[in-house]
Amino acid sequence: MNDRPQTALLDQIVWPSDLRTLKPEQLRQLADELRAETIAAVGVTGGHLGSGLGVVELTTAIHYVFNTPDDKLIWDVGHQCYPHKILTGRRDRIRTLRQGGGLSGFTKRAESDYDPFGAAHSSTSISAALGFAVANKMQDKPGKAIAVIGDGAMSAGMAYEAMNNAREAGNRLVVILNDNDMSIAPPVGGLSAYLARLVSSREFLGLRDLARKLARKLPRPLHNAARKTDEFARGMAMGGTLFEELGFYYVGPIDGHNLDQLLPVLENVRDAAQGPCLVHVVTQKGKGYAPAEAAADKYHGVQKFDVVTGAQAKAPPGPPSYTNVFAQALIAEATRDPAVCAITAAMPSGTGLDKFQQAFPDRIFDVGIAEQHAVTFAAGLAAQGMRPFCAIYSTFLQRAYDQVVHDVAIQNLPVRFAIDRAGLVGADGSTHAGSFDVTYLATLPNMVVMAAADEAELVHMVHTCAVHDSGPIAVRYPRGNGTGIAMPEVPEALEIGKGRIMREGRHVAILSLGTRLEEALKAAEILEAKGLSTSVADLRFAKPLDEAMIRKLLTTHDVAVTIEEGSIGGLGAHVLTLASDLGLIDNGLKLRTLRLPDLFQDQDKPEKQYAEAKLDADGIVTTVLTALRHNSVGAEARA
Repeated sequence: MNDRPQTALLDQIVWPSDLRTLKPEQLRQLADELRAETIAAVGVTGGHLGSGLGVVELTTAIHYVFNTPDDKLIWDVGHQCYPHKILTGRRDRIRTLRQGGGLSGFTKRAESDYDPFGAAHSSTSISAALGFAVANKMQDKPGKAIAVIGDGAMSAGMAYEAMNNAREAGNRLVVILNDNDMSIAPPVGGLSAYLARLVSSREFLGLRDLARKLARKLPRPLHNAARKTDEFARGMAMGGTLFEELGFYYVGPIDGHNLDQLLPVLENVRDAAQGPCLVHVVTQKGKGYAPAEAAADKYHGVQKFDVVTGAQAKAPPGPPSYTNVFAQALIAEATRDPAVCAITAAMPSGTGLDKFQQAFPDRIFDVGIAEQHAVTFAAGLAAQGMRPFCAIYSTFLQRAYDQVVHDVAIQNLPVRFAIDRAGLVGADGSTHAGSFDVTYLATLPNMVVMAAADEAELVHMVHTCAVHDSGPIAVRYPRGNGTGIAMPEVPEALEIGKGRIMREGRHVAILSLGTRLEEALKAAEILEAKGLSTSVADLRFAKPLDEAMIRKLLTTHDVAVTIEEGSIGGLGAHVLTLASDLGLIDNGLKLRTLRLPDLFQDQDKPEKQYAEAKLDADGIVTTVLTALRHNSVGAEARA
């Protein structure tokens, strides 16, 4: 017996070209080392773990068989890309994942040639891969395009729209369906359940029996090769139905952790002369790490953790999260009103609706990764007298903007939008930042747009949504914890379009929307110490604006500043438009707008992101003092 330690293969790999110098029998060891390195790195940084662990062998096999980066590998969403990054020249930076100045938690074109297409939202990979494949065909280039998409992502219609056009790519397109029975939450809906329904159908059972009879008649070597008759029959059933009707040559299902199966199949697909191929790979999310395998979410997203025990770092006790406050407030509304119901697009835990589901299992609808359907479904519910709350992250609601406009706003239907992750989101970076919702919602007729300044305000705003039946209404709130303010015992319905004055002054007016209110109050204290008496207003509503309060503030102070956690075109633009409509611009109005910069900010700690955007107390003070100096110089020049 040889007890000598094995040489670490991963230390020899910088690029996939290094990987391809190994012998096939060495890949098992490499995959084990890659899994261990992924676990160790995420233990330091936190991030998405379970998805990556489930595709370690698949990642290794793809880079071994295909000629990346000439062959384009596109990961759907990108939660599973950490092992890919380790094998593509980024191992030395893997412990900077999701940190300021470090590697993105998703694929990113600017980061590596091995990331040909950026991702972070679901179900885009097949469309993008089809684009690469057809471009190669048109330019007579040899490269393949490989899309790896999870079964959860297959609940989105965009994946099927792409597959319906895949014939154009010929054999240059390979789709790998990573079937792990789980995306973030267990997949739901008819399409996600397609495989499970199929294998229990009468047709499948008949095919399984046929496969067994055929296998028994085969010579013994072939009989042994076909002994997994359930999988054999499943492949026969699948291959002859949905995917082949869409023009794909179907292969599978195969064990995504068995390199002896993966390598020859991928080699055959690579060299195949027929049209586009779909390889159905069955994997286990969290594979190879016992704490992840045992967890309900397979450690989809984790804080920093102890690699040995799996224990995740716990945040110090503090105020409740805005997401949890929303969930409890909505449960209270549903208790009072049987017409209140909730809709989520595959994010029950992320939006807090898992708690609502425990209380009202018959009044929540998880529609899968289908935001467009979620919004129009909510519109139908509202049209029939229900009071639906459509809880979707700000960044994901962008995917359903046409439905918000056409199916909700134009028809003036009272759909309630609960917009989580509004503003900047730290480690998840630009792809998940809720930067644009005020801009894209407040421009719509009939829409009411609120932003909670603290958790108590959020409770009032959820109640305001519940009793607002005259049209669509939205409330936005950030990721993270509240301020620790006392919670109301009984929620109040806010008067639509009315803000509140938090402190009164004479020289400076700060008009705040959302949770920048705390920084606005800090800025007021600093300005007060400099002799500048400062008013602070919590506008509460981006639409409709509190016109009377805004006009008074703009006409009674030396300078006014708006501040918001959103992009250009939001609150500041609406206040400027109001000032123009009221003729205040002609009277030398001294108004400045503070908002997110006109760029996509990379990941960092939220407080650093807001400081960079000059949306903290220091940024407000600097803006005020600069405006006052400018006005003083201008007045002297005019004199």
